[in-house]
This record gives sequence, C-alpha cells and structure tokens, in this order.
Amino acid sequence: MLEIDGGAGGGQLLRSSLSLAAVTRQPVTVTNVRGSRPEPGLKPQHLTALELLAEACDAAVEGAALGSETVTFEPSTPRGGHIEADVATAGSVTLVFDALLPLATALESPLRATVTGGTAVAWSPPLATVRHVKHPLCREVGLLTFLTRHRSGFYPAGGGQATLSLAPSSLSRLSLADRGTLRGGRIYSLASRDLAEAAVARRQADAAESALEAAGIEVLERHAGSVAAESTGSVISVELSYERSRAGFDALGEPGKPAADVASDAVDDAIAFDETDAAVDRHTADQLLVVLALAGGELAIPERTDHVEASLALLEQFGFELAVDRTADGWLVSAPEPALPT
Repeated sequence: MLEIDGGAGGGQLLRSSLSLAAVTRQPVTVTNVRGSRPEPGLKPQHLTALELLAEACDAAVEGAALGSETVTFEPSTPRGGHIEADVATAGSVTLVFDALLPLATALESPLRATVTGGTAVAWSPPLATVRHVKHPLCREVGLLTFLTRHRSGFYPAGGGQATLSLAPSSLSRLSLADRGTLRGGRIYSLASRDLAEAAVARRQADAAESALEAAGIEVLERHAGSVAAESTGSVISVELSYERSRAGFDALGEPGKPAADVASDAVDDAIAFDETDAAVDRHTADQLLVVLALAGGELAIPERTDHVEASLALLEQFGFELAVDRTADGWLVSAPEPALPT
C-alpha cells in the first residue's frame, strides 16, 4: 500500500493520487488530505471524483465522506459504461473530469461520465478552456476524449452539467519542448441569460478582441453567447494557438466588475505568456504532468509552481522518472520511455 501525504498539496494532489492508483492498479492511502488548506479534508467535488473513480474501477474505498482527511483506495481494472454524479454544489465539474481523464489509458471499453455542478467557477479551469486547450493537447498524443456541455453552472448554485467521453487509448510521445510560431488567438465568452440585455458576453469578447489586436495578436475566432443558468455569472476564455501547442487564459465576471476588466484579466495573462518560450500555460502545465508521465516525452513549462513541485514529487512516489532542466525562459520537464513504472 503506497502512502501519500496529502498535506503536500491541495485537491490536485488527491485527484492525481487516485488517478495514478487507478491506471497503475496500485492501492494508496492518502493521509492529511488537503491538510495545508484552511478547511482540510474532502469537499464535495473531491468526494465526487473519489466516488466516480471507485465506481469506474470497482475499487474498495475507506474514508469516502465529506471532511474525511484519510482516504484508502484499492482499485480493480477500470471498466467502461456510463456513470453519473451530482456534486450538489457549484464544485468544479472540470476538476472531477481531471481525475477521470487518465483512465482512458487503462480502459478496455468506452466510458462516459456525466457530472452536475459548476462549469465556470473560481479556482478551476472553465469548461471552454478545457475543451479548447487541454483536451486537444491530450488528443495529440492519442488520448481519446470528448467533452460535451449540457448546461452552464456558475457560483453559488452550480447546476451546470457536462459529459466526459473516454475511449481506450494508446499514447504516443508528448512533444511540447517547442511551441512553434503563434498563429493567433480565439475568444470564448459566455454569460447567464439574465445578463443578455446588458450584452455582457459580447462586451467581454469585444474588449478581448481589441486588446489582442492592439498587442499584434490576430483573432482567429470569437464566440459570445448567453445561456440559461441557475446563478448569474459570466466567463471568458482566451486561447493562444501556436504551431505545435496551445495555451489558455480565463477570467470570471464579478458583481460590479466591468466586462472590459474581466476581459483584460485573461488577455493580460495571455500577452505575458506569449513573451515567454513555454509551450503551455502554468495551469495546463500542472494538469499535463500525469499525461507526460504516462506517455513519455518533453514539456516546456513557464514556471515551477507549488502545484508542479507537488505533482513531480507524487509521480516519483509512483515510480515515474521525470527530469527537470532549467531553460533560458522556463523549465523543460522530460519523461523517458517506457514511462510506466516497473
């Protein structure tokens, strides 16, 4: 039984621990779950991820309760089918999916997971960023995944719903040491229907387009729309498309915050990133490390964040060998082949 100190990171460390246990069939006990957080233990979205993984892997689980600070997970072979869950809060749907994504490498038949919760909430990537940045990068290495949005959900009510579809996947080497030349940017702006009269989604998109063009970045596409939602909210995602990679930057609307300022938050991050040589943004970097370990290859990241450090240490505990080298403007993380631990 592998023992993981969950106090070394937050929810991402727990999700990655469970994912790696599932694909390597290595039982784990995670202690001190989210111990570094003000309110430690399992929150609804973490519990939902645990329950879905347990169902998909027919796992024996201990500690599956809200507030639990110790979780034991003993997986069997991941199976296909259709599983469903409701976070019952505005907890992040995309972070639940993040825990399930690596299962594609161990499945023998397709798996669909439908989750209800928040699709654009704080401290997690909105659905548009995942759909247009992370998942396409994963598909480049052979991870067969598709994401469908049914409803949007903002804080505090949530109520959004999406389905993650996975198919049995064999991965090829990840080659993201060099992103290549910038092709342009894409804008995805969304607001709840009660903000349609104020044209919040359009104004966010307009401001983002103007700022990108002023920085010399061609806008390849822009999408702005209003959706039914149980809570008022807005979100914007900006994707930078490069010859061999892509990066995502997003921001949430807040009461009293001008649409132009929401757009600026995302665009400013995008422009700052474009001045680096990294292949992916700082958030996608952390989320791709498990894929890198499973596929082998190289990944140029802009910085060694606390999340990156925690993920690297966790992968080492599972037997994956990753090297990290300083570059002129960031870091290069590389994994040898074969990547699966012996």
